[in-house]
Amino acid sequence: MSVTPHVIIIGAGLAGLACARVLVTHGVSCTILDASDDIGGRVRTDRVDGFQLDRGFQVFLSGYPEATAVLDYSALRLQAFHPGALVRYAGRFHRLSDPFRRPQDVLATVMSPVGSLRDKLTVVRLRQDALHRHLSARAGGESQSTLQALQAYGFSPVMQERFFRPFLGGVFLDRSLSTPCGVFEQVWAAFSRGAIALPQEGMGAIARQLADGIPDGTVRLRAPVARLDGGRVVLLSGERLEADALVLATDYATAAALCDEPVPTDPGRQSLSLYFDAPAPPVRGPWLMVNGDGQGPIGTASVLSEVAPSYAPAGRALVAVSLSDQSTSDSPELLAAVRRQLQDWFGGQAETWRHLRTDCVKRALPPLSLLAAQNGEGRPRLRRGLYRCGDYCASGTLDGALRSGRHAAESILADVTALRQGAA
Repeated sequence: MSVTPHVIIIGAGLAGLACARVLVTHGVSCTILDASDDIGGRVRTDRVDGFQLDRGFQVFLSGYPEATAVLDYSALRLQAFHPGALVRYAGRFHRLSDPFRRPQDVLATVMSPVGSLRDKLTVVRLRQDALHRHLSARAGGESQSTLQALQAYGFSPVMQERFFRPFLGGVFLDRSLSTPCGVFEQVWAAFSRGAIALPQEGMGAIARQLADGIPDGTVRLRAPVARLDGGRVVLLSGERLEADALVLATDYATAAALCDEPVPTDPGRQSLSLYFDAPAPPVRGPWLMVNGDGQGPIGTASVLSEVAPSYAPAGRALVAVSLSDQSTSDSPELLAAVRRQLQDWFGGQAETWRHLRTDCVKRALPPLSLLAAQNGEGRPRLRRGLYRCGDYCASGTLDGALRSGRHAAESILADVTALRQGAA
């Protein structure tokens, strides 16, 4: 590595963009290569008939610490969900709200059949422990599963099945709740510290804001990488690019293939979401709706235009549905089953809703086995001149992707500093 290196970053997702921002701030030039036609990786937003459709149903947690430090929230114009959920159970929606932020919902929350009074008081304790970083210790350690943590806190089976399994199953794409407790603690603290929100211009606005902090011409799109050749990158076109340092900011499987390592057989966690155009919102207010019955294909639903009106054209509503079984395959039968359940929830109006798109995002989140093996944090430096970053190197979250990008940049800068001191 030369004293002032040029770095090639493979992947223009959030981790790669975050890495580049840190490097260019310290005077290190970068080139970002991506096979796709736009930046953002899995965090992208498309325009379809006047609607904003994120690539799979996604939300942003403003309480994430890395995101708070890196992003300009006022520029993103975040639009918040209600702090809680509407839980569908026994033919009705029941409110379950954060009493610290929605005190007006305390009575409805206490009276709801979604868990006992003791369960709801325990949620308050869970909140406080997550904020003070005591949750994992009190649940038996970071390697415990989320389900084991909930059991250690004494939540009843009813609370686990009617709220935590459908809600956290949607967050982690993991209905078994096998996600490591350390990750659960980070995410629950973010829920407790900030809002569940959407940027006004869609989730893709996060990537665009990161890209605004790097020089024009840094990113090369439609530039798929075929292989690495020492310190060179060989594109699929045959073009060879020289670099002093390489950063693999891809998903875990692509990174393994480029390093000539065995590709993990675990396919990771898939996301399957459906979007519908409705003439009017079936539920008023920015609510996340959770399937507490455990029946039917729907895990969660939301009228996104009630959260952020910019998600739908005037006079229309955008309904997003995320499936409870994310391993399901897209099919006409699935769409029909979703429609039947939407009609059960919202009445005959749902029969006329126009299906806009179904998003099946492969490797939406990394394998749980990979997170457990790395205990939440992977080393960015693989060998001299080769580094990695991505959500799989941290917590498997958006915040983890941003943090891992910064860690990779800091590792490169530390190596540069060492070389400069040696040269002196």
